[in-house]
Amino acid sequence: MSKGVEWAVHTLLNLAWADHGEPVSTARLAAGHDLPGPYLHKQLQALVRAGLLESVPGVRGGFLLARAPEAVSMLDIVLAIEGDEPLFRCTEIRQCGLIGAQCAGPGDFARPCAVKTALGRAEAAWREALAAQSLADVGRESAAHAPAFPGAARRALGGD
Repeated sequence: MSKGVEWAVHTLLNLAWADHGEPVSTARLAAGHDLPGPYLHKQLQALVRAGLLESVPGVRGGFLLARAPEAVSMLDIVLAIEGDEPLFRCTEIRQCGLIGAQCAGPGDFARPCAVKTALGRAEAAWREALAAQSLADVGRESAAHAPAFPGAARRALGGD
């Protein structure tokens, strides 16, 4: 998973904590964690396309949450940044090379690859776990671990 997912989650959390109803610029969001603005902007645009952020044009423009944190799952964020491609792509190497040639009997490859099946189950469980956690859940856990973060985000993003 790319670092863009981490950046996206923290940025969405910061916007949720700021919660002052005014758009926040890419520059200000990037400065919040000393991130490169142009790269963060790409992540923000992906979040807009996914319906997680709203982009407000103009001099006083920037980004706002498009949904309540309770309505944004961690899976929504991962899919917005990484896309919906499977994590594992089976290339059927079991059918290749010396071993594959020796197993090329009728029906040897009729069933799905056990490696693909096992990794598919793991990915399904991972996606289910991400879907079960909202941005609000992660925000509460984050605030419990580091109580100063919500207030710092409000101040840094112009909410206080």
